[in-house]
Amino acid sequence: MATILQIDASARTGRSDQDRFGSHTRRLTARFVERWLAARPSDRLVYRDVGAHPPTPVTTRWIHAAFTKPEQREPWMHEVLSESDSLVDELIGADLIIAGVPMYNFGPPAQFKAYIDNIVRVGRTFGFDRSRPGEPYWPLLSGQGKRLVILSSRGDYGYDKGQRIARMNHVEPSIRTAFAYIGVTDVESVAVEYDEFADERLQASLARAEAEIDALADRLLADARIPDAA
Repeated sequence: MATILQIDASARTGRSDQDRFGSHTRRLTARFVERWLAARPSDRLVYRDVGAHPPTPVTTRWIHAAFTKPEQREPWMHEVLSESDSLVDELIGADLIIAGVPMYNFGPPAQFKAYIDNIVRVGRTFGFDRSRPGEPYWPLLSGQGKRLVILSSRGDYGYDKGQRIARMNHVEPSIRTAFAYIGVTDVESVAVEYDEFADERLQASLARAEAEIDALADRLLADARIPDAA
């Protein structure tokens, strides 16, 4: 049985296929997950809405606690790290992560950045040893077969590689960098564009994205690396 971790980061509530002012990324993540579970209803779904319930941002107390060896932590340190521990546990237990991350001012929403800051954890998702020869940092989640799917939406258009404003896209690149750092390097992405135009180009982009999501879900469903539901 596979475990699917669905993360929604949009500040908008609802889905754009059900609510006039709903979120495109919530629409896309729901479509992927619904298609997946229709094929594999026994798989486990874990849902995390960081858009509606943002993780607590990192503080000086969090840093102090995280960089203190577990056996030396005081009770308050365990309390400060409890939310982060829950988020890390969810990530470690997931085989497939479906992240809906809209573009806000060229990067991910602050809510999703807070999520990243909570799951990039020394001793839990990456290792660090000053005395280690060569690179003192190393990923702890590599070799586990985890896959990440980033589903995004953009107000403008032309953000993909080689297009007119690709240099201004800091959503997928920053997410890929953070997840690769902890060992998740198998990443796919689909995005909707033209949201601010709200015309036939948006509708065409939504239709293309949904077709790509269906094809991607079907391809991953056929992948033998995903644990069998039996």
